[in-house]
Amino acid sequence: MVKLKNYNVVLKLFVLLLTFTSLISCAEKKYHITRIEGKEIAVTDKNSEVAEIENFIKPYRDNIDKDLSLVLAKAPETIDKSGEWQTPMGNFLSDITFDKSNRIFQLREKKSIDICLLNHGGIRTIISKGDVTARNAFEIMPFENSAIVVGLKGEQILEIANYIISEKKPHPLKGLTFTIGKDNQPKNIAVNGKALENDKIYYVVTSDYLVNGGDNMLFFKKSIEKYDLDYKLRNIIIDYFKANQTIIANKDIRINKEL
Repeated sequence: MVKLKNYNVVLKLFVLLLTFTSLISCAEKKYHITRIEGKEIAVTDKNSEVAEIENFIKPYRDNIDKDLSLVLAKAPETIDKSGEWQTPMGNFLSDITFDKSNRIFQLREKKSIDICLLNHGGIRTIISKGDVTARNAFEIMPFENSAIVVGLKGEQILEIANYIISEKKPHPLKGLTFTIGKDNQPKNIAVNGKALENDKIYYVVTSDYLVNGGDNMLFFKKSIEKYDLDYKLRNIIIDYFKANQTIIANKDIRINKEL
């Protein structure tokens, strides 16, 4: 006679063992990197695939190169970045950014821009004497920065003056003038020739990079209004080149320093 009781016990143990084994096999396995290997594959013109790609993109490259090499204007003298508090290149860029942006701002918002402030480090090269092309614009401004107008109170305009003094860099500036006193503090601060008013709202055009706190220009984060002009700074330069046969930088003094 078969002892069913013992048989049932064995069967239960077998089922438990099978279930436990299944759970282990289904558990997530963890892998660890123990070694990484790599090898260099040379890409040369002798490679048929490379040659095929080159032949495919050549017409596009030639067309782009043709557009970039087209002479748009002429510079009778080199516009460089030399200067302690302002530079010919800085004056040029702040002037054209101010003017081009102001036309759009007036049409869209029925308001006028008061100041333009850019960053000295954003100017990557100069404009050499001679022919000026679209390629020059890409070399000057290789970034995809756009023009943004922000509304700042007079208190923040004062912060801008203090920032420029502390940074000791010739940041491109238009519309704002002041004197650096012997105590290293700004004085005679004026916006378009009029004394600064603390409670007045001033419209400042700058780049999206700086509006977001780039170069530690944190005063832009205190803006009470913001307008995206959807206008690349590089396109401002190109449009100016196209509209003006002769490229000249203003050399007026915007920041004085007491001796």
